Amino acid sequence: MTMADITVRGAGIFGLSIAWACAQRGARVQVIDPHGAGAGSSGGLVGALAPHVPENWNPKKQFQLDSLLMAQTFWAEVEAAGGVTAGYGRTGRLQPLQDARAVELAYQREDTARNLWQGQARWQVRPASDLGTWCPPSASGLVVQDTLSGRMHPRRACAALTAALASKGVTITEDGPDTGLVLHAKGYAGLLELNDSFAKPMGNGVKGQAALLRHDAGEVPQLYADGLHIIPHADGTVAIGSTSERSFEHPNDTDAQLDDVIARATAAVPVLQQAEVIERWAGVRPRAKSRAPMLGAWPQRPEHYIANGGFKIGFGMAPNVSQVMADLLLDGKDHIPPGFRVEDNL
Repeated sequence: MTMADITVRGAGIFGLSIAWACAQRGARVQVIDPHGAGAGSSGGLVGALAPHVPENWNPKKQFQLDSLLMAQTFWAEVEAAGGVTAGYGRTGRLQPLQDARAVELAYQREDTARNLWQGQARWQVRPASDLGTWCPPSASGLVVQDTLSGRMHPRRACAALTAALASKGVTITEDGPDTGLVLHAKGYAGLLELNDSFAKPMGNGVKGQAALLRHDAGEVPQLYADGLHIIPHADGTVAIGSTSERSFEHPNDTDAQLDDVIARATAAVPVLQQAEVIERWAGVRPRAKSRAPMLGAWPQRPEHYIANGGFKIGFGMAPNVSQVMADLLLDGKDHIPPGFRVEDNL
């Protein structure tokens, strides 16, 4: 490939998914990342595609809802093109309700979900006793089960997108010149570059630590208990995480904080207590100053664009982010919702 309509710098979930959306529409695309696909936080373990609570509705929550509803078609097309499974499944989620106030809020949200989720998913209060051993302890005896949450194996998703792009003749290279429009989707490293470029904080990184356990839970919902995500993957593993560390010296090292995460997860789900820990992971996730994804044109830098800052929600947002950015890059149509713009971080 000697020329490209779009140069994507960064092969994390935003870079790969936007490159795929552009290639699907016939654009010539090149993807450049010196470390390869999913080398940063997109190569983690957890993959919790969990929705915001159905209340106090705003454009950010609507955008995420649309993206989660798009996910099944998006990932099916990726898998069909490249022949590699992404590990996606809309398996839902269980959350224990520990006191009377939590139960009251959950019943209120059961009502609002019917309207806000447009009848396409449910938020339901259920007795924990109905759900067997794959359910964390609940002091109230009740849990919330939603049918909107999905799971994603981050590394498999990046591999699936890489294969889908290859089916369109797009490979990921370590280096190369910018040609055409340039999209900067470089995660944590990209946020640091933006901070330097604008001489002010646009965002930063938050370290997370996670673990992978060998346990085949089957097709069961993900869990959110004691502040932890517990995600049964389709390959017979369970991912648990994660920490949120604003201050850190060793971004890729795990430590006693992960030991605590494992202990809390196995206490919440006793069936995991004998499961072998097969991997410990640490990485830094990009967090834009606004906490929402940072999308749009690079101010005062013609033909350069930014997609960054999808802190904890990048995989869930990717289907919709990819379409919005492809609209902007290829057609000049700006459908970026309020709160998601680069200018919101200036």
